[in-house]
Amino acid sequence: MTTSQSHPPNPAPSHAARARSFNAAAAQYAANRPSYPSALLDAVEEEAGRPLAGARVVDVGAGTGIATALLHARGADVVAVEPGEGMAAQFHATLPDVPVVRGNGNALPLADGTADFITYAQAWHWTDTAHSVPEALRVLRPGGALALWWNTSALDVEWIADASARISRFFGIDDVATEQSKGTDRTDLADPSGRLRFSRREVRWSRRVPLDTHLANISSHSAFLVTPEDRRTAFLAEERGHLLKVFPDGVVEETYDVLLLVALNS
Repeated sequence: MTTSQSHPPNPAPSHAARARSFNAAAAQYAANRPSYPSALLDAVEEEAGRPLAGARVVDVGAGTGIATALLHARGADVVAVEPGEGMAAQFHATLPDVPVVRGNGNALPLADGTADFITYAQAWHWTDTAHSVPEALRVLRPGGALALWWNTSALDVEWIADASARISRFFGIDDVATEQSKGTDRTDLADPSGRLRFSRREVRWSRRVPLDTHLANISSHSAFLVTPEDRRTAFLAEERGHLLKVFPDGVVEETYDVLLLVALNS
């Protein structure tokens, strides 16, 4: 029996503890997390019916600025909102010319009707929709767009399905894809109040990275960050062995389906 299977899962950390865990790992997050393809921003513009260039965009839960950098490069006038001190510091180091303010989606530190777009990259599931939905509608201008997206694992790729199953067993959950997406493929869960009408798109893309980068990406997720170091290290060592059988040259091709939800403020 392998090490990761011989130890029972730890008690589930709180939602708040998992959210806070990113601050100490901000540099790891910035260096190893995947970005997003240009086709995703094309899809955002198509669903919103307007370009990002010249638009006032609020990127909430901006983290280290992975999505913000893409929005800025498109010519958007971006202000980032980030609750975590460590993540905000990393953001400022990476994007010193883009303003970042401390705050979260449940209480946006912005005036009414000032945004053309509000974006959440890998971040909407950290909010309380009872607050974040009305806050988004308050800050958006009429006709403005709320765009939510997540990189999700392409589980029709055999090695990714196998790796996801190993992670599921490690954490004692039934389906790691559900854990990662928090059910956000269902638009009713993105807004249980029903105030928003989301369109849904998927964009597939991939990147080739060294195995060390892939493993550092995995371990930058909150579930791993709050796992005791000895258990995390043992799992990653086993995972390295599994993946070297699939990628003997040590270069991993990660494939993602970006889930995009867009709602207009009518």
